[in-house]
Amino acid sequence: MLSSKAMLDGHGEESPYFQGWKEYEKNPYDDVQNPTGIIQMGLAENQLSLDLLKTWIENNQDATRLTNNGESMFQDLALFQDYHGFPAFKNVLVEFMAEIRGNKASFDPRNLVLMAGATTASETLTFCIAEHGDAFLLPTPYYPGYDRDLKWRTGVELVPIHCSSSNGFKVTKLALEEAYEHAKKLSLNVKGVLITNPSNPLGTTMSHVELDELITFAVAKKIHLISDEIFSGTVFENPSFISIIEAVINRKLEKTDLWSRVHIVYSLSKDLGIPGFRVGMIYSNNERVVSTATKMSSYGLISSQTQYLLSKLLSGKEFRENYLKENRNRVKERREMMVVGLGEAGISCFKGNAGLFCWVDLRNLLSSNKSI
Repeated sequence: MLSSKAMLDGHGEESPYFQGWKEYEKNPYDDVQNPTGIIQMGLAENQLSLDLLKTWIENNQDATRLTNNGESMFQDLALFQDYHGFPAFKNVLVEFMAEIRGNKASFDPRNLVLMAGATTASETLTFCIAEHGDAFLLPTPYYPGYDRDLKWRTGVELVPIHCSSSNGFKVTKLALEEAYEHAKKLSLNVKGVLITNPSNPLGTTMSHVELDELITFAVAKKIHLISDEIFSGTVFENPSFISIIEAVINRKLEKTDLWSRVHIVYSLSKDLGIPGFRVGMIYSNNERVVSTATKMSSYGLISSQTQYLLSKLLSGKEFRENYLKENRNRVKERREMMVVGLGEAGISCFKGNAGLFCWVDLRNLLSSNKSI
């Protein structure tokens, strides 16, 4: 006999999202060997600026050789490291996060918990906040992987906040209240609202008005606000990115209960294009969340070698600034290329200003008896 986790299909692998992955793996596109194969459109992977990282590595051999001023760091990095993470790495990470946000919010490295990727960070934060049978509200459309990442092992439910293309998929007070009431009818205890900002999959940033609505709602319901900001460094056009932390500070709510119920999930997978390095993190002003998440991080630590290499990479302010500027320009150019190409095929795209996405409008290609 095996556990129910092993025997049941709660992982979500039967969802259309993961079925698409399986079909791609059976018949991957190749412009020479398999031109009629399937193109992978379900993976938000940024390969546009890897050359910048390669150049830095070629010019900074100390980091890749695990040396410091010519002296080997191998033994220090090979031996056991505790789960708090390298102080040098956490210090440059909070500087990087602040720069992405235009230094309109500062971050304390003591409130940062390092994890092996944003998936691990999101699930760990869910474990810290919610119980089996609790629920998070989240705006539609949302990243389909959340149905796996947040629900499978935690037992937490996700209740959609239905947003409409008629108003640009904006989060409204009415939509929030309707989702909350729907959760209550399902006998679910709402513990928080989860947003992705910039949005996955819309490729847009949230407005001041939307963030204010969310903050007001969280204060009124006494619930948590979780902001997944893993695409924050890819904003290439106005309106600019506003972090949930900045929005709360603008409301002067740092000394209220809400301050301890606001949390950020971040990673380097999208902004630096290094998902294989598995670098994710939770940022929270809640001491108990930080303490518990730090203990739980033992199940998914970032290797010492990775922390050492990336602490060197991100320690140079000039490199950080140049990389972010160039990467944003390349993301913008690639998106414009995609929009033009789709337009020539008669497919329009939702206007975006961030991320690695084009939200396409296929209504004109649907037969008249199809409903949407």
